[in-house]
Amino acid sequence: MIKNLTKTSVLIIWWSILASCSVSKYIPEGEKLYTGGNIKLKSSEKKVEDLAEVNEELQYLLKPTPNTDFLGMRIGLHAWYKAQTGKSGFINKFMNKKFGEEPIYLSNIKIDKTEDLLYNRLENRGFFRSGITHKINQKPKFASIIYTANVEKPYKVKSFELEKNDTLGIFKVMEESMTESFIRQGVRFSLESFKNERKRIDEYLKKRGYYNFNGEYLIFEADTNKYDVRGFDLFLRLKKEVPKRALVPYNVSEISVYPKYSLNPNNAVFDTVVVDEVQYIQQGIFFRPDRLSTYLLVDEGQRFNAKASRLTSDRLSAIGTYKYINIRYDNLHNVGASDTLGHLSAIVELSPLNKRSLRAEVQAVSKSNNFVGPALAFSYANRNLFKGGELLKITASLGYERQITGKRALGLSSTQLGFKGELLVPRLLFPIDLRENFNYSVPKTSISTGIEFLDRSGLYQLNSVLTSFGYNWKSSARISHDLKPISLNFVRLSNVTADFQVILDENPTLASSFQQEFISGLTYTFTYSQLSEVNKRDPIYLSINADLAGNSLNLVSTKENERGASIFLGQEFAQYLKGDLDFRFHKKIRGEAKFVSRIFVGIGLPYGNSESLPFSKQYYSGGPYSIRAFRIRSIGPGIYRPTVDDSGSFFDQSGDIRLEGNMEYRFPISTYLKGAVFFDAGNVWLLNENQSLPGGKFTTDFASQLAMGSGIGLRVDVQNFVIRFDFATPLKKPWTGFSPEFSPVLNFAIGYPF
Repeated sequence: MIKNLTKTSVLIIWWSILASCSVSKYIPEGEKLYTGGNIKLKSSEKKVEDLAEVNEELQYLLKPTPNTDFLGMRIGLHAWYKAQTGKSGFINKFMNKKFGEEPIYLSNIKIDKTEDLLYNRLENRGFFRSGITHKINQKPKFASIIYTANVEKPYKVKSFELEKNDTLGIFKVMEESMTESFIRQGVRFSLESFKNERKRIDEYLKKRGYYNFNGEYLIFEADTNKYDVRGFDLFLRLKKEVPKRALVPYNVSEISVYPKYSLNPNNAVFDTVVVDEVQYIQQGIFFRPDRLSTYLLVDEGQRFNAKASRLTSDRLSAIGTYKYINIRYDNLHNVGASDTLGHLSAIVELSPLNKRSLRAEVQAVSKSNNFVGPALAFSYANRNLFKGGELLKITASLGYERQITGKRALGLSSTQLGFKGELLVPRLLFPIDLRENFNYSVPKTSISTGIEFLDRSGLYQLNSVLTSFGYNWKSSARISHDLKPISLNFVRLSNVTADFQVILDENPTLASSFQQEFISGLTYTFTYSQLSEVNKRDPIYLSINADLAGNSLNLVSTKENERGASIFLGQEFAQYLKGDLDFRFHKKIRGEAKFVSRIFVGIGLPYGNSESLPFSKQYYSGGPYSIRAFRIRSIGPGIYRPTVDDSGSFFDQSGDIRLEGNMEYRFPISTYLKGAVFFDAGNVWLLNENQSLPGGKFTTDFASQLAMGSGIGLRVDVQNFVIRFDFATPLKKPWTGFSPEFSPVLNFAIGYPF
């Protein structure tokens, strides 16, 4: 299956290369293929602020966009042309169905309409009476358009004033908000800024009870009469005949919650329970009211607050019990001319997911260390287990893999069995009540335990028992925390064969890493992410992870074994401190194109019992989510190179330190097909010298020991489900330096690399 998939991928790429050479012959006589437009902004002024930003904004107005082009290859266009001939084969039909694009000719471009759009947008940004011209650059079969806009000095705000009516209380609240205004003296005229200001004031008022207010009730007026230069006074006022109900604040006077809401209640009899003046209406007890009340930030008797309502919806959704959450408000009475306060009834309707679910998966696994094979996974979920939103998840897995290439390790196979149970409790299980410290979201408590069995034929067996207890929560839309104060991992190596014993005997450090059978520690992960913010231009992602093991056990340990290592309950335990940082930066270029970079820095410090990090905690480099020009675990440490060039010898190619950097330019080829050009560099090192791994220790000359690789990628992206093919070749090997050798590596993976 893997071989056939690889052959198909190569065939598609070869077809694409041929496509780049044959598009022009299909262009009809008298037509020219439109290859795109560009805008040049010119100004007589020496300095015009934000001109580059305005230029980029205008680029989006150039419609229609030309046919997609990847390194000169117009794959979608070629597929469409071939389909029109009536002689297209299977590959052509497939390519046209998935990626075909109708041609965009110069005759399809409405130049006059485009110039009107550009002129209008420039006026909306304060550049009035701009002159716009165009020039068509033509070749025998292709054409592009250059638009030139001569912009004058923009109009700027001289003063900004809110026109008040002292008889209405809403103006006092609006005046309080003006300290947060986007519009200040000296800023350029901008229609977009005016819209954002109306939105800001609307949100400010809705946080203070003005439920029926709408930003459309605000109007801006500009006066240029006082100034000879390009300046204007700006005034903000309410439109005439704004309804009375929009000008008064509202209190939430009643709250009703339906924990098991249904559109078809089937004449069911409902019970009502009141907790903290909130009515919980349900048939029997589906969700305990005292548990559900924790998630409500809407309080009876308090002013309506749109932010509190939105956060309540987010908190309820995070429980994991409900499919739909709807919070709506009804007016309790009509507001009259003499009323200064309105009253609302809040209704919270919660539609649950199915209580139980069972899922089975059949997987075909292909790994970068040349192991392939089938895998089965079964999972059972029970939601709202104790009527408080608890989620019980039980998973069982079975997998078999066999190494299909390699010299020394040909025929090596692996059997894996796993069983895990996890209970997620949507509240903080802690001796002290800390609920007031978590206004943004309610933390979840996670309790998990599992066992794993690995049989690596011809080498060893590994049995593991894992248990953890911890918390995860979000302190804002961007920041999340994951704290596990209890994390236990018991690992036992058994049935070691003579071949693997030779590997352990030759490498005492590796042997020591397998001897650390008991890992007890604390882990904490801090994550800051802007990646989910659609309107964020250049989002970043930062993850910091800390892992501390062995300290608490060392305090209660009173015995030592024959090696002089401290033991607990008869077992030697690991002691180390480990921390790493993962930083990613996304830079939007144009349209869907973006430049993405990542830096990863990690270090582990073994101490006490440990001469090295436990094998499962060591860093490694290479593979589809790392340096893609090298196989997984095939880099380092340092300039070390195995004596046998075979993936079966990669047991010890890991280290205590990892440095890695990645750069990738991503761009669209068609609706579902994306392309990429990338460069990766990195390595792992040891903190201490190891005679079995010569050249593996970290030194000040680490930069010269970086592995480097580059390549191109194709990704099928359907609603964020990504199938990825990355083709890469090494540029520099740590043990030989820069090398012109071309040895391509194909990475097949799910999801983006970072």
